[in-house]
Amino acid sequence: MSHAIEIKSLSKTYQPNGKSPPKQALKSVDLTIPRGMIYGLLGPNGAGKSTLINILAGLVLKTDGHVKIWGTDLDENPRQCRANIGIVPQELNFDPFFSPQKLLDIQAGLYGVPRAERRSAELLKLVGLEDKGHNFTRALSGGMRRRLMIAKAMVHNPPILVLDEPTAGVDIELRRQLWDNVRELNRQGMTVLLTTHYLEEAEELCERIAIINGGEIVADEEKETLLARVDRKELTVTLSNEISEIPKTLDRFTPRKDGQRTLTLTYAPKETKAGEIISLIQAQNWEIQDISSNQSALEDVFLQLTKSTAHAVI
Repeated sequence: MSHAIEIKSLSKTYQPNGKSPPKQALKSVDLTIPRGMIYGLLGPNGAGKSTLINILAGLVLKTDGHVKIWGTDLDENPRQCRANIGIVPQELNFDPFFSPQKLLDIQAGLYGVPRAERRSAELLKLVGLEDKGHNFTRALSGGMRRRLMIAKAMVHNPPILVLDEPTAGVDIELRRQLWDNVRELNRQGMTVLLTTHYLEEAEELCERIAIINGGEIVADEEKETLLARVDRKELTVTLSNEISEIPKTLDRFTPRKDGQRTLTLTYAPKETKAGEIISLIQAQNWEIQDISSNQSALEDVFLQLTKSTAHAVI
């Protein structure tokens, strides 16, 4: 089966501008995105994410390498490649004096979709804006505008949707509504490529995640495999009585007190079972009231793989 996106040895060098020297944004990037997957692309500022997406969108010309989008070669048929992909950019870009219905109709016309085949009402319903179709877009909330951007990217019925920071500036409730929209689109068969600086978002939605750093792919793995790279867990134990002194038998787990009755211990699951720690605690004749465990999150892996960069995380 062919893939949604196939990238081989993709490179991009921006030419010098004034006193600025040439900048190599992408260095022989290889990336394969299966069809029907929610795929995450993460990286620090300046890592090359935007350049890669802009090449897929036809906004930036690559320096070298090969790109196929839904089986179509970018060099051989760039127009069809653009038809195979819908881009939801970070910026909100639409005319505030048009209604959502009108905006979608205009966008569909720009893609050459015949009037009889336009799905504006269907798309508005899909993103939960069916009752806002004839309002001015300037009257929509931030979350509604984000959802409208998703609908706008789908007017030509592309099999691939690229979401570039789709929940930037959106509150928690609206972010989760957008997550539900993305999951529904994926259930209907759409392949989704997601870039985000909310690592929780990637961990929640993506099946596979690639991390790009300094223009190179430093990881490309199933989410569970990637999370297992940092073998660390925290066990937090709340006792019935106050902790007067931490026994030496727990020293190897770097214990720390969180309050008078709570103890947090760090351990590697490959070396130590949680039951062993619990047994050592019970050996102190301490009565355990509550136990919780926190496994290493995607943030830990991200920082480990990109620690050589001085850029801020996005």
